[in-house]
Amino acid sequence: MGVCMTVKNVKLNIKELETQLGTFKGLQIAIGRVVEEDLKDPLGPTPFPSIADLREWDRKLLKRYPPFYVPFCDVCCFCTFGKCDLSQGKRGACGLDMAAQQSRIVLLACCIGAATHTGHARHLVHHLMEEFGGDSPIDVGRDAVDIDAPVTTIVTGIRPKTLGDLDVILDYCEEQVTHLLSCCHTGMEGDNIDFESKAFHAGMIDQVGMEIADMAQISLYNFPRADPDAPLTDIGWGVCDTSKPLILVIGHNVPPAVEIIDYLIENQLYGQVEVAGICCTAIDMTRYNAGAKIVGPISWQLRFIRSGVPDLIVVDEQCIRTNLIEDAQKIGAPFIAASEKNCQGLEDRTRDTTDDIVRDLVEGNVPGVLILDPDKVGEVAVRVAREVAPLRKKRGIFPSLEEIVEETKRCHRCLDCQRACPNNLPIPEAVSLAAEGDLSKFASLYQDCVGCARCESACPIRLPLHSYIMKASEKRMKEEKFKIRTGRGAIQDIEIRRVGGPLVLGEIPGIVALVGCANYPHGGEEVAEIAEEFARRKYIVTATGCAAMSMAMVKDEDGLTIYEKYPGAFDAGGVLNIGSCVSNPHIAGAAIKIARIFAKRNLRANYEEIADYIHNRVGAVGVAWGAMSQKAASIASGFWRLGVPVIVGPHGIKYRRMLLGRKDREEDWYVYNASTGEKVYGGPVPEHLFYAAETKEEAIVLIAKLVMRANDTTKGRAIKLTHWIDLHRRLYGTMPDDIHLFVRRKADIPLTMRSEILKILEEKGWEEREIPDPTLLKRLIRERAS
Repeated sequence: MGVCMTVKNVKLNIKELETQLGTFKGLQIAIGRVVEEDLKDPLGPTPFPSIADLREWDRKLLKRYPPFYVPFCDVCCFCTFGKCDLSQGKRGACGLDMAAQQSRIVLLACCIGAATHTGHARHLVHHLMEEFGGDSPIDVGRDAVDIDAPVTTIVTGIRPKTLGDLDVILDYCEEQVTHLLSCCHTGMEGDNIDFESKAFHAGMIDQVGMEIADMAQISLYNFPRADPDAPLTDIGWGVCDTSKPLILVIGHNVPPAVEIIDYLIENQLYGQVEVAGICCTAIDMTRYNAGAKIVGPISWQLRFIRSGVPDLIVVDEQCIRTNLIEDAQKIGAPFIAASEKNCQGLEDRTRDTTDDIVRDLVEGNVPGVLILDPDKVGEVAVRVAREVAPLRKKRGIFPSLEEIVEETKRCHRCLDCQRACPNNLPIPEAVSLAAEGDLSKFASLYQDCVGCARCESACPIRLPLHSYIMKASEKRMKEEKFKIRTGRGAIQDIEIRRVGGPLVLGEIPGIVALVGCANYPHGGEEVAEIAEEFARRKYIVTATGCAAMSMAMVKDEDGLTIYEKYPGAFDAGGVLNIGSCVSNPHIAGAAIKIARIFAKRNLRANYEEIADYIHNRVGAVGVAWGAMSQKAASIASGFWRLGVPVIVGPHGIKYRRMLLGRKDREEDWYVYNASTGEKVYGGPVPEHLFYAAETKEEAIVLIAKLVMRANDTTKGRAIKLTHWIDLHRRLYGTMPDDIHLFVRRKADIPLTMRSEILKILEEKGWEEREIPDPTLLKRLIRERAS
């Protein structure tokens, strides 16, 4: 039988209350958050943790992985005392030094990311509660998932059952984001490590917010529920039927797109109008209806709009190019903003009649409108697209090939375009060749262009350079047709039971989670190559968001994408599209459920113990190869606090710091042996917590290295060493120079390399050491002893 316990007080203020006993005025009632106790899964030590409750755990990680700072500049401009020079050990007027300032910026980025996902969840939950009611049940896996909300459970202690339960948890998330953001104010925190701890806290809150958002939309929109066989759907420019009116949706919050699809179905128009998307709204609308089309990741926005294919554009929130309305006007496509967070300076027409709004958009009386009612967006979008399509006739703004040749002759050869390009693309060379009638160099830039158009802003004569690249590649773009698996959502319990043991023991080498934005150094093909490398080696490969899309946009020699070649199950050799950005917690949730299902650890409000388990036993690595946004920072931070390392691409260095381990400092790598209570050397595993790799080759080798854990069995370590050494030899041409640090016993050595490695170990003076039952938490030793 359950009992209830109070964990945090809140107050109700009642101005006036009439009862049979009389009238009460100015009544205050203090009530706590009530969490149901479950004797089978008792409440842990940190329900609804505050900023400081997990600080000790954070500092353990940060002692092992201290920040390595790479500042953008030497000054702080946060307040009117500035600019303050922080170089060469100087302090600003408020007392902060360079380290604290860089960590404060990391915290600020993570707060923005956490607020974005939590705000997304709040809007989504409120909308769904209005539409379906707060008593609507949470169901992310039917009978296949017992723990619907693993992240929320280890953080708050609550196992939400209804949509209304999520509303209460969001109150906590919003409270914590407010407190964290306040720490960025002048004259608050002063210690760089405490700033980092707070960034970890923001990442954890972000994980809860994302989990709530995806649970809600899976449950009420009937998205795939932990489905390893989620259907394949279309992705790419070429999958869009340009003979039909086309509505383009861009962003992350899916209700407007859902209502567009519903309106088409309810009015027998489905199939007569194309609905296509860019970014995470695209992924989520295909989870709702696999017949919707995905154009591509975030970087596809300008190229697709300038082509003239969209007849109407709907934007909601997050990762949307902020001046798209200008390009929409140039192609004559009406524009609808559907979120109060992204109003675009447009008049709010939410309360106007649909007939009036449709007439104004079709007749061009206004370039666009703000509509904050998703139902109304659905009707207006469909009606306007159908009426506008025959009028605008897919009018684009790509220049003709002849116009490009003539316009490029005006180039000043100032090189500003190349200096402005994030990837330093040889745009001046392409311009020079184009002036001679050769557009092949522009076409060669297509894959590496991230769609930022900074080259155009930098050009003193305003050449539309991004459009030149796309026009030169137009044939290729129109032929892009690929298959992607729709987002499956959570991992089934039976899948965890099947792989939990092999993962913890090291016999399945690890989990590789490809996440994040599309700010790639050399195009999305690199993400597909990384995924293919590890799927082939029988790692479990998971993906979300733009990375999941980019992986799909590459075919092998047989014309198949990675999702067509590999199964969607959470098992060795599986390639899983988990879903959109807010689906990331399902990846963390899989590691958490391993601790519960395989190791029988209590989850509820037991964050520190579960993080310790994951860090020491579950070989998972996050890879955000094109990380760009503040959301990407907070997503990574959520994994850091769980002890999961994250690798970013070379642009990730702009997050201003890495979290690097020192394998040469033996004292940093001691753990408690939970079986004996002794403190023993566990080895430098995982070696780093946050690392910016310069090339995909470096990232691939590092992934194989970072899946090693102190708990690996000899068989598991031998498997992991085999992959790491093989990749190191193939991509670097040499044996690793630190093998001796990762071989604990002779039984760890791969049989096919035994003699060669034994010789290296002998030269290094290597000695065998014990394999511990590892933990960083001394209290677990005491608890086990008692």
